[in-house]
Amino acid sequence: MIIRKRLTAGVCVALATLAAGLGTALPAAADEPPSALSPKVELVLDVSGSMRARDIDGQSRMSAAKQAFNDVLDAVPEEVQLGIRTLGADYPGDDRKVGCKDTRQLYPVGPLDRTEAKAAVATLAPTGWTPIGPALLGAADDLEGGEGTRRIVLITDGEDTCGPLDPCEVARDIAARGVHLVIDTLGLVPNAKIRQQLTCIAEATGGTYTAVQHTDELSGRVKQLVDRAAEPTVTPVATEGAGSCSKAPELKAGLYTDRQEIGKHRWYRVDVLPGQELRASVSVSADRAVDDDYGVLLRAVTVHGREIVRGEESGTGRTDAISAGLRYPKAEQDVDDGAEPPAETVCLQLGNSFSAPASVKTTPGMPVELTIDLVDGPDGASDVAAFGLGRGWWLLGALVLTGLIAGLLTGWISRWRIAVWRTH
Repeated sequence: MIIRKRLTAGVCVALATLAAGLGTALPAAADEPPSALSPKVELVLDVSGSMRARDIDGQSRMSAAKQAFNDVLDAVPEEVQLGIRTLGADYPGDDRKVGCKDTRQLYPVGPLDRTEAKAAVATLAPTGWTPIGPALLGAADDLEGGEGTRRIVLITDGEDTCGPLDPCEVARDIAARGVHLVIDTLGLVPNAKIRQQLTCIAEATGGTYTAVQHTDELSGRVKQLVDRAAEPTVTPVATEGAGSCSKAPELKAGLYTDRQEIGKHRWYRVDVLPGQELRASVSVSADRAVDDDYGVLLRAVTVHGREIVRGEESGTGRTDAISAGLRYPKAEQDVDDGAEPPAETVCLQLGNSFSAPASVKTTPGMPVELTIDLVDGPDGASDVAAFGLGRGWWLLGALVLTGLIAGLLTGWISRWRIAVWRTH
């Protein structure tokens, strides 16, 4: 009996020791460094003197921003690495040169300690200038490294006060780095000039602009953007089209980004096997002021210069993305058993008919997003996708034939009735 009690006590001690070991091991696992694929977000907050204005739900813009930040910090997904950067938070003086350098990282990008981040935000008070351009450059540096999505969320109530460094040009330069960093902007004042600048910053990187005038709108939108960063996305591959097909990069199926100057052509190459269908689409973002009436042309051409098929689209002056696409099915080929059928090299030419006032910078080029897909070709050689019309051709043909027959019958019946009437 004594032996059994001792054995039972020993087992309990062993289990207790094992449980204690597991308990101490769990925090260690939580301290593991974040994955290289972890999404990164940096919130950039305007703390300039104008944030003292009391026009958001009866409180100051700064108080509304702090409240929204607390709500956002409570809801950040665990997998997101989040940081906070300020602009205009430290220098209260009138020296423009000093004030336009007033940006710093308040909380480093990484795993979030909610208590620490909230304490840092609580210390902020509206102070100085509005150096949006330098703040965006600093945020882009803060987000370097890793392979996950990267997002800057800029919250401000005014225009940049630190020209000639144009924040819109800064955003274009950041996009031209090819790091796939998106900038979203939120404006706290419904002003047309402010909206124009913040929209330009967002569009330069494929982001969004939102006007907010209430605390709940601000916290809700920022939460949405942070959650969007955590959603799985396809990361585009940066490529650089050439000036001719012979020097063009060879692309596989996937999503690619590039830059195209106004009035210039870009060339890419794709190998298409017999029995495959090439589907290519392109979007060019007019991220700057351009003249009315423009277009985008995407052509599939043989290596000898013969055009196979084309897709084109035109626009009328909106600062927006314009897209075009094409399909090219390559017919099956009879080959000897065991032999690999040869692929056909298709050259894709991207052209545009944009023009812009002399004051508009042409470099870096406008953002380009190119999608390449290679799928199984149509079942029959008569599939009219080869003509760019898709399977809807059969319906169109049937309607035309039905209309022709109906017209002939109507004409014949009318002539018969007239002949009968004349006879009587």
